[in-house]
Amino acid sequence: MKSVTLIAALAIALPVFAQDKPAAAPQEAPKPVAQQDAAKPKPMARKHGPKRGEDARQCLEKPTNTEIIKCAEEYL
Repeated sequence: MKSVTLIAALAIALPVFAQDKPAAAPQEAPKPVAQQDAAKPKPMARKHGPKRGEDARQCLEKPTNTEIIKCAEEYL
């Protein structure tokens, strides 16, 4: 039974490996370092709240999603 499975897997996989690979697309010249840094958005530094790591499940008792989010942000 294992040999039948192996033969079936090879029969399916071999045509995939036999296909011709497409030609590589021409690459653009690398950008100068100054442009690369300017193009990337910088991550915002976030100060941790005093409740970080505590349980925030009581926020789920709030009536609206907006209030839940505002309550839970204190725990991030």
